[in-house]
Amino acid sequence: MPALAPAPRYVLFDVDGTLIDAVANQRRVWATWAVRYGLDPDEVHAVALRTRPLETFAAVAPDQDPQACLAALHALEDEDVRSGVYEAFDGAAELLGALPPARWGLVTSNYEHRVRGRFARTGLPVAPVLVDAACVAEGKPSPVPYLLGARRLGADPRDCLVVEDAPSGIRSGLSAGMTVWSVNTPTPPPGSHRHFPTLREAAPAILAFAAGRA
Repeated sequence: MPALAPAPRYVLFDVDGTLIDAVANQRRVWATWAVRYGLDPDEVHAVALRTRPLETFAAVAPDQDPQACLAALHALEDEDVRSGVYEAFDGAAELLGALPPARWGLVTSNYEHRVRGRFARTGLPVAPVLVDAACVAEGKPSPVPYLLGARRLGADPRDCLVVEDAPSGIRSGLSAGMTVWSVNTPTPPPGSHRHFPTLREAAPAILAFAAGRA
């Protein structure tokens, strides 16, 4: 009997902090927003790192209209996409270019137009499958974003690798029943199955996973 072909493997990437280095941009946007509302930028950014925007507003500016706060933040983020300086992490372009187009996707807590703007600025290819904040009612750490990414790829979650840098994203991938590897942090975040200090170091293993060799 001929051997059965291995099941296809798929890779789902987070964007900010995983493929694109946007830490300085995010800090600058939140600092501008905080000053506008008379708040301490460092304190606001510390909260924003752990929560989604509406939760951040509730914690740091409970007396303000959350929708007005969100509109102000979105305007600042859109302006940063147009005028800010962005860099892709080392190895990102080569890695994405080496993956079969139908076998990988993007799952982000940001919005598609910003992802496309940043990818255009950095020369990264955009995946045919892109799950953004507008696609789901529940964001990370819920499993919903990564499960939707798998469904759009036509993939079994068990055949998917999630590449993340943030604890909330790692929890999202784990609760979706996927393999989760972390990158771009000096120490492994809790829960990741495997950790690489940089995306460049992770790239050979990611390609091996996609090819069914890992």
